[in-house]
Amino acid sequence: MSLTKNEISKMIMSAFPDAKLELKDTAGDSNHYSAKITSKIFKGKSRVEQHKMVYKALKGKMGNELHALALTTEEAK
Repeated sequence: MSLTKNEISKMIMSAFPDAKLELKDTAGDSNHYSAKITSKIFKGKSRVEQHKMVYKALKGKMGNELHALALTTEEAK
């Protein structure tokens, strides 16, 4: 069973409460998404560390209920 846009958004916002999140269902199949996340929590973290933080927020759903996520992260100014 795939995750809804709302479920993904809740998981990300729970981990990054200050975040600005742009989440799109890129294929219209509730299985392929793109996300742009801007948060102060990313300050001083490498891109890889930032992405790992997002995957952790998804609680093991990546690769299972969530097939694909094109991810862009940036530190909030």
